[in-house]
Amino acid sequence: MIEITATVESFEQAQRLLELDIDYLYFGDVSFGLRLPKHFTREEIKELVILTHNAGKKARVAVNAIMHPEKMLKLPEYLSFLEEIKVDEIVVGDTGVIHVLRRDNYELPFIYDAAMIVTSSRQINFWADRGAIGAVLAREIPYLELVELAKNIKVPGEMLVYGANCIHQSKRPLVQNYFNFTNIDETVDKERHLFISEPKDDETHYSIYEDEHGTHIFATNDVNLMLELGQLDAAKLTHWKLDGIYTPGNDFVTVVEYFIEAKNLILSGNWTETEAERLNQLVVASHPAERGLDTGFYYLNPDEIR
Repeated sequence: MIEITATVESFEQAQRLLELDIDYLYFGDVSFGLRLPKHFTREEIKELVILTHNAGKKARVAVNAIMHPEKMLKLPEYLSFLEEIKVDEIVVGDTGVIHVLRRDNYELPFIYDAAMIVTSSRQINFWADRGAIGAVLAREIPYLELVELAKNIKVPGEMLVYGANCIHQSKRPLVQNYFNFTNIDETVDKERHLFISEPKDDETHYSIYEDEHGTHIFATNDVNLMLELGQLDAAKLTHWKLDGIYTPGNDFVTVVEYFIEAKNLILSGNWTETEAERLNQLVVASHPAERGLDTGFYYLNPDEIR
């Protein structure tokens, strides 16, 4: 079975995504959710959960922030809220959240997501033995290692098949500190579309923004694994994430639609190289022109990783 999770930035977009037959709608708030297309208020989260359930789908909420002491104090009340509105699953990165979930017996199934450090089956299975029902696989794992990992994990591993890839997060407000030092009056949020480049490589274009969680830096190119979906299905890596943090509005809905079509072709036994190429070209055409696309670490030789 192939399952698709999609992020959401508005109620209008949510309605359209749910009509496309996705499996999970992914969203969260400003305090506990990292790197989302939009942060929703609690009342909006409640309404999104109702909307998702009315469509017969599941609501997955991001609780993947790094929990510094001040957030840990507020965490139990937020988890109680999510439990009360019957969120189906939460996505957790900080082990402190897992401790609270287990200690207080919350009825909130959780997906383990510690970003780039989720790279081994032993690690995933360790958290599966402690209640995790799934894990978000690091974007840095090459295909050859993914195949071996998939054979040994006890819970489903989620793959990013489309969207931006965060390569660094710092609690420090790095950009704001620079602006303060240089006496530049600029905003530092995602809507400003700031980026940084390597000094000796003009082709690099690392998107960067800040929020209350700190500074977030993204790879030059976004991930697109449309051509690789058949391989992922064969390896039983069939939980796919589509992230619209840098693909807004209707364009993201259109991209999701192409991946839904690919899913249906695979399930019906009609997936071919021709169909893959056709849908890949459509994804490229719908992707923001100012952002590149590639396969990330997928084809990297594991022996070259240091």
